[in-house]
Amino acid sequence: MKKLFFALMTLFFYTAAFAVDVPVLVYHTLNPTVPGSMTITPAKFEAQINWLKQHGYTIIPMRELVSYLQGKTNALPQKSVVITDDDGHKSVYTYLLPIAQKYHIPVTLFIYPQIISRAKFALTWEQLKALQKTGLFDVEGHTFWHPNFKQDKKRMSPAAFQKMVDVQLIKSKQVIEKKLGTPVTLLAWPFGIHDAYLENQAAKAGYVEAFSIAHRSADRAEKPMAMPRYMMVEGQTMKTFAAIVEGRAQGKKNKS
Repeated sequence: MKKLFFALMTLFFYTAAFAVDVPVLVYHTLNPTVPGSMTITPAKFEAQINWLKQHGYTIIPMRELVSYLQGKTNALPQKSVVITDDDGHKSVYTYLLPIAQKYHIPVTLFIYPQIISRAKFALTWEQLKALQKTGLFDVEGHTFWHPNFKQDKKRMSPAAFQKMVDVQLIKSKQVIEKKLGTPVTLLAWPFGIHDAYLENQAAKAGYVEAFSIAHRSADRAEKPMAMPRYMMVEGQTMKTFAAIVEGRAQGKKNKS
């Protein structure tokens, strides 16, 4: 019994010692001149990356965080950060790519296929392939056309809503995988909207983790289909950025 007790205590202290929570930062559009509610200038983005480097943070690939969250690995660097970008705006190729290459940082892109190679502001499939070839960018899902699930559910019949959800979660995944030849296992919820039903549908569609928007870091206590991320915008000061990364700006846990 004593041996078992000490073994359990050793395991507990080992796990506690290496337990970490990780701020996942989400960006949208990088633009040096045109302001917007979800825009940040390339200069400010680079200043944030510099701050992370100077303060001993490690920007890790999303797949490393997911492996940790799923218990496949037991440790991450104590000062880990993950960088993500949503939607698939052309600014990723124009402004984010040079900075990512300069500092050799991994980035996960969450895209919705409807705009790719179609909208003037969006990336092309060729550009996404080029980003992947750098070894710095992973491409994951953000539904098919970025719906507002909450509003759509109110105006649609249950059958129509289910059909639409299948398009958003299943068809979008299939399109990205066919176009890019890489598996899609992660999802970002449009507008951060999700509920238990959608989370269940995402798991059934083959996503292993899904990410929302919430003012706290990701850790193993969070639901796999509702991992929080911090929204990053131009109006945030470097003091606010530091508070987010250092865990001094944590919100409440999601109880839903």
